[in-house]
Amino acid sequence: MSILDYADEDALGRVQSVDTAMVVVRVDDVDALRALQVNRLVALQSSRAGHKLIGVIHKITRTAVEEAKVGDVDQPDAVHPEVNLVRVALIGTLLDQDGPRANVFRRTLETVPEIDACCFALEGEKLTRFMGVISSVTGAGQRLSLGTYTLDPNAQAFVNGNRLFQRHAIVVGSTGSGKSWTTARLLEQIAELGSANAVVFDMHGEYASMAGDGFAHFKVAGPGDVEAGRGLDEGVLHLPYWLLSYEALVSMFVDRSDQNAPNQSMVISRAIVEAKTQFLQAGSHKDVLANFTLDSPVPFSIESVIAELDRLNSEMVQGARSEKQGDFHGKLSRLIQRLEGKRSDRRMGFLFPATGIADSYAWLDRVVTDLLAGRATRGGKGGVKIIDFSEVPSDVLPLIVGMVARLAFSIQQWSPQATRHPVALFCDEAHLYIPQEPTSGAAENAIATFERIAKEGRKYGVGLVVISQRPAEVNRTVVSQCNNLVAMRLTNGDDQAVVRRLLPDSLGGFGDLLPVLDTGEALVVGDAILLPTRIRIAKPTNEPLSGTIDFWDRWAEATDGAALAKAVESWRRQTLVR
Repeated sequence: MSILDYADEDALGRVQSVDTAMVVVRVDDVDALRALQVNRLVALQSSRAGHKLIGVIHKITRTAVEEAKVGDVDQPDAVHPEVNLVRVALIGTLLDQDGPRANVFRRTLETVPEIDACCFALEGEKLTRFMGVISSVTGAGQRLSLGTYTLDPNAQAFVNGNRLFQRHAIVVGSTGSGKSWTTARLLEQIAELGSANAVVFDMHGEYASMAGDGFAHFKVAGPGDVEAGRGLDEGVLHLPYWLLSYEALVSMFVDRSDQNAPNQSMVISRAIVEAKTQFLQAGSHKDVLANFTLDSPVPFSIESVIAELDRLNSEMVQGARSEKQGDFHGKLSRLIQRLEGKRSDRRMGFLFPATGIADSYAWLDRVVTDLLAGRATRGGKGGVKIIDFSEVPSDVLPLIVGMVARLAFSIQQWSPQATRHPVALFCDEAHLYIPQEPTSGAAENAIATFERIAKEGRKYGVGLVVISQRPAEVNRTVVSQCNNLVAMRLTNGDDQAVVRRLLPDSLGGFGDLLPVLDTGEALVVGDAILLPTRIRIAKPTNEPLSGTIDFWDRWAEATDGAALAKAVESWRRQTLVR
């Protein structure tokens, strides 16, 4: 039985004209016209039995028709009839039956309505049932609920969880529009699933408030954590230099403007291979020793690399008559200085951990389990892993976030297809490390990683959720691969233009809604929901720590409560003093 079973007397009007994808409906009932709203869904009779056409109201007009002649001035107070017209954009077809499946929605128009066909409003329970069809949600299935429809608060808004993460998603909105709220809503529902698996890149510690068995919290080690010797047992994550790819290492340690940069790159690659070989030989890892490459995640001693560079930088070789300078004599000084400088920087302690923290062969196995195993594998706890990057220096932030993303993608890529467990990466403040215009080698390296995930991630079970307040500053290739859009209020013209490019041509007018959306309200479009829909996002159980401060209210208080001395001391120590 059709979920949209209307009687003719329920019609709000009849079709007056038909274009390729646009229909004009005449509404004779003035009260029915007043009840209509732009962007509300309607259903129209199709010329084919068992089909109903679905459309979105684009425009509502009420026009007086002058019946009297122009020169007839004897009837100034005559009541003239009015024509009430509604323009509807057709967006798909609902089939009562499609083979064995009942009530199937397709984004195609196999037919168009006939003249005088009835048009019905989609609202209340019928709207809820229809949106359930859109998101392929059954009564007993796992449902991903975002909230309620703005135009019908009684109808629950669902999205298809499979398609949302299979085909990537982007969440955008100006500061204070509700991006973190929306992300928290998604994360809470993911965390409830028995084998949930998601990693959140938290740039400012906003999601530290997410609580429950479904969440696990990690923090990239800051100077204070390094001094205290904290590790994985305390939720402190070290990301050692040997996890970086060769390209990432070169971008970090080699100055490309140096005339000796090619020699430095070649020499450091040889030194790293030799150091990894020594580590594998010492541990008797013969199978790996026979097959590893420069990019294989094998621990090695940075001290031995520096020692080799020092040797080559001061090497003297025997010449025809006397000793002469070696091929690299004096050409590696700047490289050695950069290595020593990075290693001695307290802010980089997570990258150069102390001996015994992250230099064992088994350490990577544990980290991968902690970060990438599903909730069921982790004993029913911590399916959503939140990594706090707030103490990572901004100049290496793209490199470090890219390292974790590359780790996730590589594990999925090298997992047998039959045992591959999907993982979603939530990229908060994505414009900071996936920029449209990279300003450093570190940013270029991160962009390459995320572009590959955006293009190939679906094949390996890696989904991306890109979150940003400045979509115009996020890499366009990554954005273009996101087939699901959750757009909150946007006031900047450049950002609005990016969102408009993501909308289908027939729905381009929905971009006009972006500056007038309410806080916590989103325009949701994409493969996961099929229909362009305004949704009021439901309040998450644990609200994120967005850090929004009420300036006027705080200024009106008797005391300011500022701890300036602690702030100064934290600045000096480069770690937060509690």
